[in-house]
Amino acid sequence: MEEKQSRRERRPEQKKQMNNPHKVRANRVKLLFFIIAILFLILIGKLYSMQIHNQAFYQKQFTGGASTLKIVQGAPRGNIYDATGKPLAMTAPSQAILYTRGNQVTADGMRAVADQLSTMIPSDLVNGKLTERDKKDYYLADKANLKKTYQLLSDKELKDKNGNQLTQAKIYDLELDKVTDADINFNDQQTFAAKLFKEMNGTSLYNTTTIAAGNITPEQQAAIGEREGSLPGISIGTSWDRSYADNALTSLLGTVTSQKTGIPSNLLDKYLEQGYQRNDRVGTAYLEESYEKYLQGTHEISKVETDKTGNITGTKVTQAGKQGDSLKLTVNLDFQNGVDNILQTELNKMLGEGFGQYNTGAYAVVMDAKTGGILALSGLDRDANTGETKKDTNATFQSVFPPGSVVKPATLTAGWKSGAISGNQVLDDQPIIFGDSSPIESWFTNGALPITAVQALEYSSNTYMVQVALRMLGQPYTAHMTLNDDKAKVDQVYNQLRSAYASYGLGTSTGFDVPGESTGYITPTKDANANISNLLFEAFGQFDNYTPLQLATYATTLANNGNRLAPHIVDSIHDTNATGGLGKSVQTVQPKVEGKVDISSENMDVIQQGLYQVVHANDMLEGHYGATGYYMRQAPVSVSAKTGTSQTNVVTPSGALQTVTVNNVVAYAPTNNPQISVGIMIPNTTVKDGGVTTEMAQYVTNDIVSLYQQMYGFK
Repeated sequence: MEEKQSRRERRPEQKKQMNNPHKVRANRVKLLFFIIAILFLILIGKLYSMQIHNQAFYQKQFTGGASTLKIVQGAPRGNIYDATGKPLAMTAPSQAILYTRGNQVTADGMRAVADQLSTMIPSDLVNGKLTERDKKDYYLADKANLKKTYQLLSDKELKDKNGNQLTQAKIYDLELDKVTDADINFNDQQTFAAKLFKEMNGTSLYNTTTIAAGNITPEQQAAIGEREGSLPGISIGTSWDRSYADNALTSLLGTVTSQKTGIPSNLLDKYLEQGYQRNDRVGTAYLEESYEKYLQGTHEISKVETDKTGNITGTKVTQAGKQGDSLKLTVNLDFQNGVDNILQTELNKMLGEGFGQYNTGAYAVVMDAKTGGILALSGLDRDANTGETKKDTNATFQSVFPPGSVVKPATLTAGWKSGAISGNQVLDDQPIIFGDSSPIESWFTNGALPITAVQALEYSSNTYMVQVALRMLGQPYTAHMTLNDDKAKVDQVYNQLRSAYASYGLGTSTGFDVPGESTGYITPTKDANANISNLLFEAFGQFDNYTPLQLATYATTLANNGNRLAPHIVDSIHDTNATGGLGKSVQTVQPKVEGKVDISSENMDVIQQGLYQVVHANDMLEGHYGATGYYMRQAPVSVSAKTGTSQTNVVTPSGALQTVTVNNVVAYAPTNNPQISVGIMIPNTTVKDGGVTTEMAQYVTNDIVSLYQQMYGFK
């Protein structure tokens, strides 16, 4: 009843409103006018924005310049020359066909351009091969071929298992399967057009790539220019080719990527942060990589204008490209070849005398002792089974061998720093026997012979160095003593020795300006082999392994009173002259002190006196000159040096073990005014007359010093 009453109460009011329709209509009209007024205000605001506030932008759109894109292209790369200006790596500019892809391009349109272009330029301007997929893509780019192939598909094939229409991508895969071998049996011109199409199709939106490069004649360039309207996206530009002279330094120069490869993925972030483009050609190894920022050059920047539909209307260069700077090396190729020949000649002599059956090569690094500049990196790799030798320059800073006694000056340095010995201290060269073990002896050990630190270098005393290590352990030698194998103390002495070695450049990065150098093979102290026994052998160079470059750096440090110079192979950076050759110098690489040995001048004098005595002393031991570097007296100037041999075993073809030695030398000359320093390593020589063959490395040193005098003269 209440509900009915309520309804009755509302009826009079509803009836009243229905009896006044004019009032309802007026309210609606007012609302409509209010909405229209708001819309007009919005329209006026938009017109103000277009015609006043953003007039320039919309005027540009109206006149057809819908957008302006920036295209960045790499400039020709700088060249690399030897110290005398002989070309080692050269960039040859060439004419190129460039393609810029707009957003309205179709596959059919690209094929039409490729077909036309293939009749206008030589086919040898495009390298590379076509895959079966490449040929099918070109075939289906023709609308007629695509339509014909599509008609081969049944209704069932065009739908998935649920009856839904397939995507265009999946339909295209089916169309590819329908293309037959006969369809892609192209003639030569079609094959060339397919290659051009492949390059164009691989170009990303609004990017520019080189699709052909080489000798494009002026007539061909003119023909392309005349048909610009029917060749959308095509323009004439420049490209470049990288070529390398074939010599011992070629492997050291490195490589450069192609434009298609661009920046390798592992280097992408690094170079993009420096303003590079993804398709820039960059150095990926050795010198090409380490001096990339100089060799790269300045990009050419062009403005590509398009209309409002995305079609390209023209391009304009806004920043001219500049060829990269060139490198002049510290290496004179003639000197390098001379050192290579010395190694081969002396190796042949040793082989002829029957002492190199198991030899695996020979290596020599020559440095400017005053600057650290590399004068020669000579490497010969020999196959011990076949006897074949080949040049292996990079092994001079990548391959490692045991150094032998050349480390003894650094061992003395560690002894002095630790307080185990002092100055030119006298110790007995004597057999070192622990319990009932076999003795450790020097080549001349016969009872007990008191010798100084200088004589320990001159005679190359192993037992002196073992006693230095024992004193560093806090266990001075007594006959038949028992070693206290305190692991913590053993590790400490390993670290002390290796720290001293590293200060000379052994077992650490030398600072070489070419990436990829080995820091040597250093057995970690946590390894079981890093025990107290091998620690004693470490003291005279029979445990860790180093590179020939590290030996040369070591020699340079000795020549410079403990100042370690970083080896470098680039002497200076030059611009490119008007003829594309070596221009004026814009930067000279300065000597870099990589570190300094912690040693007093008095103790360095002891070492340098010992290195002089190694070559020049006339003491007699066991009927032989005490000077272990006696054969280096034949050099035309005074040489200071340290020889070294390290024994190891190789397995012969019969399966037997054969003892061989690594024959090494570190040297500098002249003694009183060092100008060159040398590191020599000759692995796996055999014994001679019951003793170790040490002559070859000394003869190599003599010949290198003589060659330097002949070519440059000592000052």
